[in-house]
Amino acid sequence: MKTSVSKEVFDFLKKLKKNNDRDWFNANKKEYLTIHKDVIAFADSVLSGMNKYDNIETISGKKSLYRIYRDTRFSNNKTPYKTHFGGVLKRATNQLRGGYYFHIEAGNSFVGGGFWQPNPDDIKLIRADIADNADELRSIINSKDFIRTFGTLQGDQVKTAPKGYKKDHPDIDLLRYKQFLISKSFTDKEVLSEGFADKVVATFVAMRPFFDYMSYVLTTDANGEPLYKD
Repeated sequence: MKTSVSKEVFDFLKKLKKNNDRDWFNANKKEYLTIHKDVIAFADSVLSGMNKYDNIETISGKKSLYRIYRDTRFSNNKTPYKTHFGGVLKRATNQLRGGYYFHIEAGNSFVGGGFWQPNPDDIKLIRADIADNADELRSIINSKDFIRTFGTLQGDQVKTAPKGYKKDHPDIDLLRYKQFLISKSFTDKEVLSEGFADKVVATFVAMRPFFDYMSYVLTTDANGEPLYKD
């Protein structure tokens, strides 16, 4: 199993960053296909490891990877290619919420997870639970393991207070979140070292208390009754 990322991956991405145009990419397509296979093999190792700890619906490392081609239709940045590799492992069934993301980029590699664009119904459920009793979420994000691994809860917040909540609510610091994200960065040396896939898996596993809490909140009603059958 491929447990690290090859230096050639970083080398290609650095060159792509300096030559982000279709002519250069097409002229170097063979090199891209080689390093793409390397990243797929790494992703397969991460997937294999995570299948021991969670129910993952992503069927292969290749399927986990996002395309390197950028969607420039609604962006002012018209460069055609991403200068990183990113992939996501999706948790299976409606009962398991959240997803595991990995990002490979020279000088900016990290893994993360959480809720990037939660829909209005999800936000409503999360905030209702926080307003009712924030102790469980606080116990997770204030634990030594969480702080050591992820630091703090991340994500965009509303400026004052969300609709329906007072500015002086005792848990306004949590209620203001409109994204709920956690992440951990890795150095280039770590990414290129043997066993990096194991570190990624260990970091993903450390997300489970957060994901398990969110899964319960997002799949049950106020009485704790399931919202979904599966």
